[in-house]
Amino acid sequence: MRTSRLLRFALLGLTLVWANPAPAQSFEGLDTPGASKKKRGKQAAKKKKPARGKKAAPVEAPPEEEATPAASETPADAAATPAEAPTPSPGVAPDPVPTPEATPTPAPAQTEGLGLDLTGSSSKGTAPTMSFDAVDVSGKTADRQRLDVAVSLFKNDEYEQASMSAYEVLQDPKMSGLHTEARYVVAKALYRMGLYHSALGEFSKILALGPQTKFFKTSLEWLFFISRKTKNETVVLDEIARYANYEFPEKFRSEFRYLLARYHFVRGRALDQVGQTAEADKSFEEVKRLALTVPRTDAFYPRVKFLQGIALFRFGTKQKSADGRRGDTNMMQSIEAMKEVVRLTRPNPAKGGEEAKLDQSLRELAFMQLARTHYGMQQNRYAIFYFNKIERGTTQWLESMFESSWANYRVGQYEQALGNLITLSSPFFREEYFPEALILKAVIYYENCRYRESTLILQDFERTYLPVHDQLDQLVKKNMDAGEYYSVLAEVQKKNKEGLEKNGTDIILERILRLALTDQDLKKTNDSILELENEMDLFGEKKDTFKYSELSKALLEGLKEQRVSLISRAGIMAKGKLESELMALKQLLANGLRIKFETTTKEKEFLEEQLKAGGRTAIVKKYRYSVAVPDDQLYWPYEGEYWRDELGTYQYTMTKGCIERDSANRDVQASSQAR
Repeated sequence: MRTSRLLRFALLGLTLVWANPAPAQSFEGLDTPGASKKKRGKQAAKKKKPARGKKAAPVEAPPEEEATPAASETPADAAATPAEAPTPSPGVAPDPVPTPEATPTPAPAQTEGLGLDLTGSSSKGTAPTMSFDAVDVSGKTADRQRLDVAVSLFKNDEYEQASMSAYEVLQDPKMSGLHTEARYVVAKALYRMGLYHSALGEFSKILALGPQTKFFKTSLEWLFFISRKTKNETVVLDEIARYANYEFPEKFRSEFRYLLARYHFVRGRALDQVGQTAEADKSFEEVKRLALTVPRTDAFYPRVKFLQGIALFRFGTKQKSADGRRGDTNMMQSIEAMKEVVRLTRPNPAKGGEEAKLDQSLRELAFMQLARTHYGMQQNRYAIFYFNKIERGTTQWLESMFESSWANYRVGQYEQALGNLITLSSPFFREEYFPEALILKAVIYYENCRYRESTLILQDFERTYLPVHDQLDQLVKKNMDAGEYYSVLAEVQKKNKEGLEKNGTDIILERILRLALTDQDLKKTNDSILELENEMDLFGEKKDTFKYSELSKALLEGLKEQRVSLISRAGIMAKGKLESELMALKQLLANGLRIKFETTTKEKEFLEEQLKAGGRTAIVKKYRYSVAVPDDQLYWPYEGEYWRDELGTYQYTMTKGCIERDSANRDVQASSQAR
């Protein structure tokens, strides 16, 4: 296996669902009905019935800071009066609000506008035409009353009306003093409606105003909530990285450092790909530094430790040729980091659901990285040990089967290597793309002097993959913009969805394009595009009043701009991935030609020796083999059929192999003398 392939898999094989939270910091309770309503040791008052006869909506747990607010600290989105505001259940994240130090003290008129009955309030002014039972609009300006209506609608779970009402305030230049608060209401309402990308856009506009802004701190916290709702956390990483120097609240600090490390990891890898090694070094050094700032007891520690291990592996690989000792040091540190990840992600009965799946996925990746690191250090039996740790049927299993075949080949375990390749060629995995498997198979037959079989395998390889190479070459050479390259991927997804008929070459090309989506950054960007498209479709499912509102039009335009930007980014990634696969296929075809040349040469030499010996010498001899297996296994001869429960257990029996060259030469000499 080529070192470049190892590096590519090591650096591109990051398959974690990074955005999911650990249970200790789970914020899914934002949308969870039935949250605990106990309030700091006191009996919570009975929740008021929502206005307009609507049935009670799921409780939105307000932040702890809201539980007993002082008049000067009351945030603009307080959910109820102090007696009514429920506190969150253990493990349920509160709705973020500005803390006192981040929130300017509001004027009395603004404080009253939240429906709080505070003593000392004035009683001037009249209620607006649209009023709600939960809103006390006495003593407020007309502008304040308009925003309070939007706040009340939000608290009554009428998010569409709340967002439109707050957006009207945003559109009025005379109400510029309330624009930030109105945008905050719009952003939260969009989040509650499941329009996460639209909400992110609104929170980003608040953050762009700077840390002195009233809702800056809470908008920053909302980024974490959105990162848990989107498939691709990288849509939030750029925003988080902009405020890296800002001190995050302690409850988010470890997650922030992990996400920032993830940002620098992605950035460093991209810089490596374009040859900016010095800048990439800075990003990977930052990954290592941030990993040291996350406590070992924190739920995000295993993930950031994994990133640290990959960064160390990258430095070790880079320094290996220049300074072998320093490179080995980094490699060993990388191995220790991965072992630590394995220890921290052992199956735990106390963990369940998504957390257990995350641990299992991270554990598999750590085993794969350990195996690849040992393989790169020529420690093949260690590599085989860790490859065998990958459980059958998991995400990394097929890749581990293929890569362990090379390690088995290196130590002369040809039967196991060929057995793994039998599994990879089964009909169950016909959609997978492993062209190098045929090259390995040809090499093994060549090593065992099975020249005729090796030649036939190489002919099959050329017949299958040369047309694919030509199509890829044409595709890459086309003068297309980035968006058009993404369209190629989109067309593949469309064909798969509609089940359109394809010829043999198209099927393999489709596999390559699908392989492109195994690049995690490209896959996540593609997921974001699909997610944006689904969000745009959601607008069509809303009520007409919202669907045809000015707010919807503005949001849809923003989503279209985001989609164009993501498609351009995905197109650049897709083109780069197709170029790398073309180069890999070109290299495999060249290797195939070299092996064919060597095979022909060796076959010619032995034929010449046979002629000299009067035909009394042989190229191959029969191997002695046994069908004995361990006590926990059963020998069953393979006769061409595949069963799912047998996959991964095959061992090919080599019946013939090379006669050692020195003994073959002795036979030739003896035959010559006898004549």
